[in-house]
Amino acid sequence: MIFCFTATGNSLYAARQLGEEPISIAQELRKTDRHYQADTIGIVVPLYEFDLPRPVAQFIAESTFDTDYFYIVSTYGMHNGGIAERVSARLEAAGRHVDYYNTVIMADNALQVFDMAEQIALDPEKRIDEQLAAVRADIEAQRHYIQPALQEEVDFYEGYMKHPFALRPDNDNPLYYVSDDCIGCGTCSRVCPMQCIRIVDKRPVYDYDICADCYACIQACPQKAIHFVNFDEPNPNVRYRNPHVTLADLVKANGQS
Repeated sequence: MIFCFTATGNSLYAARQLGEEPISIAQELRKTDRHYQADTIGIVVPLYEFDLPRPVAQFIAESTFDTDYFYIVSTYGMHNGGIAERVSARLEAAGRHVDYYNTVIMADNALQVFDMAEQIALDPEKRIDEQLAAVRADIEAQRHYIQPALQEEVDFYEGYMKHPFALRPDNDNPLYYVSDDCIGCGTCSRVCPMQCIRIVDKRPVYDYDICADCYACIQACPQKAIHFVNFDEPNPNVRYRNPHVTLADLVKANGQS
């Protein structure tokens, strides 16, 4: 049993390479009874601000997992910040034992930091499928392993936490603005895992109280009509979706089940 949270498809692709078709965490969060039983249970998620995405942390805290082997795999783009050791220790302190936690480097889709064209060009160098094959072999062998935090990653994480880049949006401090290029197609609302976007008079309206800052909407907009309020993008003409994942895949993973 594999659960996945995804915005641009990296974690969805990774989860598929690790086993059967993953179960959407976004959709599971809409259920009140979340008790899961399987020999092996895994969670594949992107790294957000060097931590679990907030909805994923909620999902783990509020669900029951009856399993002999519990693992987490985090996908990331530049630095992992030593997430495996840090999050595993936090979950252990909360009574959630983690048998295996590893990371997989993929394209970094932080639009406000990276040129997506450059990130796409770097994909072959990251040997993603080789990384995933190694992780899958570990999981199939039920290896017990928590990826050690390299000092350079700890230093990067601590430096970031002193001056965090991300801003917590709210309804008075929006993350995005929508230009006149918007055609009201509703793609943004369909790919949003938190269902925080409504289309009103052919324009997206955000509820930032439940926004996960995942960037699914800005990356998927076919008109590139969604932009950051407080950041200038290195390359606003290119957006990213994992090349092995379709828009329909994202809608299926994040839309209403």
